[in-house]
Amino acid sequence: MIERLRHALHRRRYPLRYAHLRQLLTNQALDHASLLAKQQQDLAGIVAYAAAHTPYYADTLDPLLDAGQPIAIGDLPILKKDDVIRRLDDLLAGTADRSQVKLGHTGGSTGKPLTFWYDDAKHELMRGGMMRSYMLSGWRPGQKILNFWGARQDVAPGGVFGTRLDDLIAAEHTIAAYEYTEDTLVEWARFIQVYRPVLLQGYASVLADVARVVIDQRLPMPKTLIGVYSTAEVLDDSQRRLMQQAFGCKVFNQYGSREIPNIACECRLGNMHVFTDMVYLESVKIDDENRLLVTSLTNRLMPMIRYDIGDSGRPLGGACDCGLPFPLMEMDLCRQNDLIRTRSGKTVHPSYFNRLLYGQTQIRQYQWVQHDYDRIVLNLVAAQPLGSETRAALEADIRRNVDAQMVLEVNVLDDIPRTLSGKHRFVIGMP
Repeated sequence: MIERLRHALHRRRYPLRYAHLRQLLTNQALDHASLLAKQQQDLAGIVAYAAAHTPYYADTLDPLLDAGQPIAIGDLPILKKDDVIRRLDDLLAGTADRSQVKLGHTGGSTGKPLTFWYDDAKHELMRGGMMRSYMLSGWRPGQKILNFWGARQDVAPGGVFGTRLDDLIAAEHTIAAYEYTEDTLVEWARFIQVYRPVLLQGYASVLADVARVVIDQRLPMPKTLIGVYSTAEVLDDSQRRLMQQAFGCKVFNQYGSREIPNIACECRLGNMHVFTDMVYLESVKIDDENRLLVTSLTNRLMPMIRYDIGDSGRPLGGACDCGLPFPLMEMDLCRQNDLIRTRSGKTVHPSYFNRLLYGQTQIRQYQWVQHDYDRIVLNLVAAQPLGSETRAALEADIRRNVDAQMVLEVNVLDDIPRTLSGKHRFVIGMP
């Protein structure tokens, strides 16, 4: 009864979100052939729209379209993060209502912070897509979700997870998990016992730390739990096993980004499905790596076509016995994150360091490296060095929020070396 009431109130508060969810579930009921035909139609539509309404794509696509020859997706140029940084205004559609658009920021999980345009419609579609992913576990709107979230801006007023009233109506509670101690982890585990959620969602590293404490402290988890949704970071097998042992339910891996959310999600059988009613996903060999290129099929505010998201993986053939019509994919190791730990025992999530560089658009790449409990180095590849005031402000923020004794060193480099696997690690903790 309470779940139905919450669901009714939530639908009334967010009608656009539920309209999107209805359409997404309708798409999900299509057979594979119909879904593929829809994707091809949507892809042609977004390419034509981008060329007609954005200065960036007018420059890059018009010469191809004017030739009058059939164009394959592989003929279109790749959109790189540097292109987005350099021509952000030119990627905003001329049809957009500039009084309604907002600037969002990525943390730069591949080492390059990014700014992008969004509006309420894109936000509501993202939330509708998240709800569809949750439903793959058996969750239904109105049932409780507990989020462990490492990004400050998402748990602030106006962030992804809304206000306390929104969370109450949505049966959703969000814990700000960008820093914590062992005692904090125990408190969170005990809150799970009291809150009795149906789903847990959060950063892989945070959920794994909570799971470890649950096991170590032998804290029984509520029988209400039916799924754990891991997101924002690479989920490795050891983390998955730890969560499943602690929480007694299946772990669902999600894949997406702030600029293009809802790319893929695992089904109940553990296979990763690409949401082809929302994206067109390619795998292209670049620098001996199977680089993923993503085209958003739904974003006409800021079209992103063949966007090099900075991750690697590949589409897979075959069908899944779960019955979903969406094709399969697999991820390679990507977006490697490290936690920063202090002498006092506090753990600080990498997302904290991401936000420190918001707005520093002259930075092409960055990497934070902790050499000791009291020393962290910021390596930069930048068109211009950071000013003395900016450096002082960064160090003051770190000393205030991480550790009072932490010393910041800044190095400007020509290049930041990658790992042996070819990845860029944007935060490196101590061994």
